[in-house]
Amino acid sequence: MAANRLTQRDDVTVTVINPRRSFVPRLRLHQLVAGTHEAVVDYATVLADGVRLRVDTVDRIDAAGRGVTLASGDTLAYDYLIYAAGSGSTVPQVPGAAAFAYPIDTLETARRLRAVLEDTPLSSPVTVVGGGPTGIETAAELAERGRGVTLACGGALGPYLHPRARRTAAKRLAELGVTVLEGPGTKVTAVTADAVQLADGRRLDAHVTVWSTGFGVPDLAARSGLSTDAVGRLLTDETLTSVDDERILAAGDSAAPSDLPFRMGAYGAGCLGAHAADTVLARLAGQRPERVKLSFPAMCVSLGRRTAIFQLAHKDDTAMRLYVPGRAGAKLKEFSCEASVKHLVHEAAKPGSHRWPTNDAHRRAQLAERGGTPDAPVQAVVKAAAGHTA
Repeated sequence: MAANRLTQRDDVTVTVINPRRSFVPRLRLHQLVAGTHEAVVDYATVLADGVRLRVDTVDRIDAAGRGVTLASGDTLAYDYLIYAAGSGSTVPQVPGAAAFAYPIDTLETARRLRAVLEDTPLSSPVTVVGGGPTGIETAAELAERGRGVTLACGGALGPYLHPRARRTAAKRLAELGVTVLEGPGTKVTAVTADAVQLADGRRLDAHVTVWSTGFGVPDLAARSGLSTDAVGRLLTDETLTSVDDERILAAGDSAAPSDLPFRMGAYGAGCLGAHAADTVLARLAGQRPERVKLSFPAMCVSLGRRTAIFQLAHKDDTAMRLYVPGRAGAKLKEFSCEASVKHLVHEAAKPGSHRWPTNDAHRRAQLAERGGTPDAPVQAVVKAAAGHTA
């Protein structure tokens, strides 16, 4: 989104650095696992003409030298850098999880899990760990394909959902044959090749264990000596500009504006990518960049291919009582998945066209509660170990 939007100026050369040649709509990865979608889109479809794609990985950002060092050994110079490194599964600290559980946060891990499942009889038990959207969607998708699935939530099922919507999700999962285990006692304490151990002492047979508990971010910003929040997201002000360097901006899951990051997800990532590009374009034009304004109107959770929950949200990004279930919810969910790609296609064809809800009264109130203002720069974290202070 950021790359496409920057093509509004003919005198700007844009390069996207990405470790693979295909764009991955991560909203579809649970479908890839179940074999109902391939979860890849050709970059030629979503990138504007003239945007260069460099297939590589950034090892380090040299802010002082305005360049990035790539895994291939090459160095690319930049005038402005948009840090959109995204997110992925955190390294599991549970004994045995790294060895025996299967994450689904990337194209490669999802394909690996799909291959494992294709070699696993339908009668073999599968345990999905994590009661958030990824866990719910994966459990439902696999159950709908005829697998016996247990969902170990480690807490509440769908904690973001309104209680009414949560009950609807639980009912649908039960109809699909998913065994849902909720409560603090369902936290996984150990994983073996054929079982999952829970905090309450129960042992669940698991020929395959799927790991979907939370997301972390790459450590590239921290390794490069840039100021980050406690999780590792790049610290920025409200224009998405790094607190260390006005030539570096952040967007998506790896951004922490005012140390108050937005909810991770595809919808927010696209909006933040567009705003980061707008900040660069404003500076190139000698104008003052605007602060980011973003609200989240809904969250979608699929429950297989035929039903879903489209959860409406308040302006403070908490769930409303109102939600759309069933087939209507599934249509809205599919529309949202398709839109996440179509927005990129439209922006490529007509850069600057993407728009999004901008009611930010709740965020302004949050910043005020912390003693700040939306227009004030956030104080950078002192990183003495990296020889960097601000």
